[in-house]
Amino acid sequence: MKHPYLRYLRPENVPTVFCPGCGIGIVMKALFQAFDELGYETLERFVFVSGIGCSAWIPSPHILADSVHTLHGRAIPVATGIKLVKPNLNVLVIGGDGDIAGIGGNHLLHAARRNMDLMVIMINNQVYGMTGGQLAPTTPYGMKTTTTPYGNPEEPMDTCDIVASAGANYVARWTVGHYLQLKEAFKKALEKQGFRFVEAVSQCPSRVSSRIGLSPADHIKYYLKNSVDIKKADKLTLEERMVRIIVGEYADRDKPGYIERMRMVVGK
Repeated sequence: MKHPYLRYLRPENVPTVFCPGCGIGIVMKALFQAFDELGYETLERFVFVSGIGCSAWIPSPHILADSVHTLHGRAIPVATGIKLVKPNLNVLVIGGDGDIAGIGGNHLLHAARRNMDLMVIMINNQVYGMTGGQLAPTTPYGMKTTTTPYGNPEEPMDTCDIVASAGANYVARWTVGHYLQLKEAFKKALEKQGFRFVEAVSQCPSRVSSRIGLSPADHIKYYLKNSVDIKKADKLTLEERMVRIIVGEYADRDKPGYIERMRMVVGK
């Protein structure tokens, strides 16, 4: 008997080319389980958009659905164009923190401000993984990278806080160690309209785990140990917030999405 999630995959591209121990496979399984539990037999009404990077390889070539592989950092505006032309489709963007928050940070901000009807999954491995492990906007304070060999001197970006403040309908962050919570966040986001943003903090065995002396399994345990629920985050000092991982739902709203608002304008 075939595994039920295989109906979402292109079998000729399995097993994947991702590094052994990479958390991308965990994120993919959580997403597929969300599709399955929501009753999607196929993904024929979905379009996946990705830019450049390890995480951008999830939809193309692995997911059995229409996909667009576009320029580095430009997945969100391309997805916006698809949604405006084909508003009846479910449009999902999948990318890494360098692609979504770094190169494409401006697009992320304004898509959230518009409450554009997109779902964005950002897999945060805290560096630019594919290009060598350079400093990213999400790199924790003090962490060593190829471009900060003595430790990151910058305060990291809390992408979820920014996206929630900009006006997105749904925003959540979980690590790959919080598998069930991540899966439920995907399900919740898939059933809402407007802009939905789910960040999955994931280990990168090649660029991060090996540099800090952790196995992939121990890195997941590290995430669990250093995660703080958002309900308790107010008690953290500024220094603690820069090195801890705040998890949970940052926003859960039901405002009209951009498509609905544009239809109201057209109606007038």
